[in-house]
Amino acid sequence: MRFTKMHGCGNDYVYVDAWDERLPADLPALARAVSDRHRGVGADGLIVLGPPRQGGDAEMRMWNADGSESEMCGNGIRCVGKLAWDHGRLGGNRSPRIETGAGILRVDLRFAAGACDGASVAMGRPRLAAAQVPVLSDTPDLVLNLHGLRLRAVGMGNPHAVAVVADPDTFPVAEIGPRIERDPAFPRRTNVEFTALRGAEGGLPVIRQRTWERGSGITEACGTGACAVTVAWILDRLIPGREAIVRLDGGDLRISWPTDDAEVRMEGEAVTVFDGVWPG
Repeated sequence: MRFTKMHGCGNDYVYVDAWDERLPADLPALARAVSDRHRGVGADGLIVLGPPRQGGDAEMRMWNADGSESEMCGNGIRCVGKLAWDHGRLGGNRSPRIETGAGILRVDLRFAAGACDGASVAMGRPRLAAAQVPVLSDTPDLVLNLHGLRLRAVGMGNPHAVAVVADPDTFPVAEIGPRIERDPAFPRRTNVEFTALRGAEGGLPVIRQRTWERGSGITEACGTGACAVTVAWILDRLIPGREAIVRLDGGDLRISWPTDDAEVRMEGEAVTVFDGVWPG
């Protein structure tokens, strides 16, 4: 089975083009095997690019490193757009509509020197009702106090819990992250973002984010998480305006949410690392 290793801001996945490749029946097992950083390719999970089934231009499905299937990945969808372009699946369309578990999202591909090197993605409107995240909360603003932290729950097609801490770089993410991920307040578990303000660049606030990703643990970046963080900071009036640079372990994403009823937009890189053949 041929595959491509790709990353967006260090959030790396094994990508398989199902237009050509025959996939095994047990995709969760494949995700666990290829994600193993000692015995496999090494990745945060598995993403499959396939033909559209719902009127879009291509389909994306993803599995975390533990084999659990997830609705969406912000860094992953940029790479899916690049892979589909590089493999000639889009017929020259530079703004494909990608089918995901969180709906059909438009990906505006970015080019440099004739090659696709990233994308801007309309990530959809944030889900701010408890049932949409989902989260068990009695407060309409979806603010919870758990494990010694104030958390704001935000849905971006997948669940997120955003915390502001003094210093994300020294915070015990590996200890607290899994506790929040599996807290009963989140029926489908949750991704967790630990954040702090880090000044400004080019007139935009810089938010430092470290991520505990549902099903994968600490990752270099989380694109849907960066969107959720920006939404949470805007709702809590922690930044002026409605746009920010989110600084992740693996790089920066630019996130904007123009109005309360608008879609969140994310822009960042998409990088091919190498192609390979999986013998399993």
